[in-house]
Amino acid sequence: MFNNIPPITRNLIILNVVVYLASFIIPEINFYLAGYFPYSPYFESWQIVTHMFMHASPMHILFNMFTLFSFGPILEQSLGDKKYLILYFLSGLGAFFLFNLWNLIEYQSIYNQLDAIGFNVKDYVSDPTGYLASTKAAIGNNNDLLNKLNSIIFGRMVGASGAIFGVIAAFATLYPDAKIGILFIPIPVKVKYVLPIIVIGSIYLGVTGNGGGIAHLAHVGGAIVGFILARIWRKHLYRFN
Repeated sequence: MFNNIPPITRNLIILNVVVYLASFIIPEINFYLAGYFPYSPYFESWQIVTHMFMHASPMHILFNMFTLFSFGPILEQSLGDKKYLILYFLSGLGAFFLFNLWNLIEYQSIYNQLDAIGFNVKDYVSDPTGYLASTKAAIGNNNDLLNKLNSIIFGRMVGASGAIFGVIAAFATLYPDAKIGILFIPIPVKVKYVLPIIVIGSIYLGVTGNGGGIAHLAHVGGAIVGFILARIWRKHLYRFN
């Protein structure tokens, strides 16, 4: 059955699984290939791409790969190898961009608030332990700000979800009346109704910070790119309904 999956989707699944397994054999992979905020001392340029192949847990990679397996083959056959790869990777880049754009907005707000009490954010980021030990800044009731700063600067972005949300959005744009099954809903639902609900929910969770450690705005970024590319390409793909 696995051999019947189109080659690009099959190889993307294999690559994701191989990198995930390798992260257990070589733990440093989790540090070097995950995506960090561009102002983080741990950020490297290649992470913009490599974060797409990192996953946090077995359920994380299982869900992502099953979703890619479900939607990817149809798009690969319809779009062709080149466009399908462009869709996948540009959606992943869009996810990284939007997620970190929101992080930048939050970072700047936190920076200004901490700077107002004499806390040097740049010195802290360079040497967190040493700076806290030597600073005379009155953190006081601002520990929550410091925790938020830490989550932005030292938190890692991992997963193919952004790229896969681009695939889902492209599928929904090209095949809006296709019906899919959803957990806890007894009847199939047209994908054109499902995607907007997911995107709106992701925006809400991402902006409010109630995401439970999930990069919801990355999903939105990937979906936006997938939607735009599908809108551009669909007029030239006469096979679509």
